[in-house]
Amino acid sequence: MLLLPAAALCCLGSALAAMATQLIQEDLTLTRRVGRYVSFSCRGTELCDSSYVYWFQKRDTETFTRILRIHKINGEVSLGYNHPQEDDFSAVNKQNGWALQIQKVKLDHSASYYCTCWKDYSYNFGSGTKLVVTDEPVVKPVVSVYPAAPRAPLEGKSSLLCLASAMFPPLVQFSWKRRREDGPLEELPPAEGEQLEIRESGRTAAILLIHQQENSMYKYRCYVHHEGGTVEAQTEQEVSTLPPSPSSPPSTPSPPSTPSPPSLPTASVPSQYQVKLFCLLYTQLIVKSLVFCCGLSLLMILRNKRPSTN
Repeated sequence: MLLLPAAALCCLGSALAAMATQLIQEDLTLTRRVGRYVSFSCRGTELCDSSYVYWFQKRDTETFTRILRIHKINGEVSLGYNHPQEDDFSAVNKQNGWALQIQKVKLDHSASYYCTCWKDYSYNFGSGTKLVVTDEPVVKPVVSVYPAAPRAPLEGKSSLLCLASAMFPPLVQFSWKRRREDGPLEELPPAEGEQLEIRESGRTAAILLIHQQENSMYKYRCYVHHEGGTVEAQTEQEVSTLPPSPSSPPSTPSPPSTPSPPSLPTASVPSQYQVKLFCLLYTQLIVKSLVFCCGLSLLMILRNKRPSTN
């Protein structure tokens, strides 16, 4: 069983390397009512090797479907990919990139939209923007942060859990900042923290595993990015890695007393919550890795079917 996560991590690394991109899609989600206008941004297309930018549609239960192709220089839009909704889409140049737009949104436009271009002999995708077609209002998340494990650090590592709930649409992104004593907030260096996200109905949690040096003490603040705006936790969690305090001198031995019946040795047994949490993390890692492997396979298929002219 231990070989499976290792293989999954290998596939995950390969998929991430293949999907490394300069294309930027800033909107995680966009919520619109039927009949309203929507535009999906995509920046960084000037770094593409080819002269074309492509837009794909991805529904939850379907594969990627190409919508159109845009010539970066003259803005000419080429349809001809037999997309059933191709007449609903057009393109416009915005912020040094080519945005996809829909003049009047329909219910069946609900999907995720990805821009891509040809770079370094492969397709490079943006992060994607999900269009939610509904009359429901956008609701910001409620954010809380907790210690994810006992405060006593293990091998210089501590963990924090940031929980976002009661938001609509449900998609969010997490980031962290830290503060030392009364100093200013600063971005968390990537080398000092690892993050894993867990999503379920109605809420999303991010677990931050912190690598700290001895004698360091920081307070951490969680930020949740949502279509309704960025929400920060109202409290900061303190995480410290301090050397153990010197043990007190041995006390004077007391007179022997009547021996009590022997008791069973007590062991440090993880709580039921911790066991469930670790099982969930283990399963999440495997599932995410397999999804990325499937993504890598899809990218390779698209690469083999790339256009003959770039």
